[in-house]
Amino acid sequence: MRRTLKIMLAGFVGLGLLLGIAAGHHYQLFERAWFHLSQWHLAGERPTASLGLQDYRAVVQAKPVVGIDDDLSALTYDPDRQSLMAVTNGNPQLLELSLDGELLRSIPLTGFGDPEAIEYISRGLYVISDERLQRLLRVEIDEQTTSIDAVDVQQLSLGIEQNGNKGFEGLAYDVAGKRLFVAKERDPVRIYEITGFPHADDGQPLAVHVSENRERDADLFVRDLSSLQYDRQSGHLLALSDESRLVVELDTEGKPISSLALTAGDNGLDQDAPQAEGIAMGPKGTLYLVSEPNLFYVFRKQ
Repeated sequence: MRRTLKIMLAGFVGLGLLLGIAAGHHYQLFERAWFHLSQWHLAGERPTASLGLQDYRAVVQAKPVVGIDDDLSALTYDPDRQSLMAVTNGNPQLLELSLDGELLRSIPLTGFGDPEAIEYISRGLYVISDERLQRLLRVEIDEQTTSIDAVDVQQLSLGIEQNGNKGFEGLAYDVAGKRLFVAKERDPVRIYEITGFPHADDGQPLAVHVSENRERDADLFVRDLSSLQYDRQSGHLLALSDESRLVVELDTEGKPISSLALTAGDNGLDQDAPQAEGIAMGPKGTLYLVSEPNLFYVFRKQ
């Protein structure tokens, strides 16, 4: 009897160990723990070009955006207007927010199925992603814009590893390299680089090139991708993960070099960011973040 109990106990322990290993692999806990250990070990030898996300602190957190009930998603900084642009997907709208998280105006989006990301390209010009249909839409707005209809704008559809509501979730733009980075949310996590879109209205033929870096994507220890931000000074990408509650900085070779945790007790946060969906970088490296249902955050380096 005693021997049987020992065998059963050993079996339960072994099963628990296997389940723990499986969960760690599924949530990429081991890769994340190794990254944090290496960051701690190399704390005095960080690359000079690194943004040092670990040094950022929340100065505004979980501020409700008045006038928005739900589905606040995506974020981009407009240097011309000195404001932030966002979208909602339940009731598709393009939103303009102040740098303090105040709603300035909303523009209805007609014919957009599931807008999940918006990115500033140049004065008055943006790209919006439609997640389920995996299409990118070139939109223009000015002070007189009151609505935007998808049938009137330039579009690019990409049927890449389509799997429903796990499509194009984040955008970032490299102005100098004219590269549009597009994040596929998950299954698998991917960051595509697109050149040739948005296409300039110059009479020249459309020439679009799509590339990817699977080695870089394999090193991303996050469960999903919600948003991207390109830093033109360093050439680094910031990748936001909602499920991992983390922002990861990737260097020019795609290697993770710093991170900002969105969990209670980290980086000045009193509570977890419930569902981080958009990140943008403004003046002096200030980071702006939005989380569903309608929460606004500001992080500054200290």
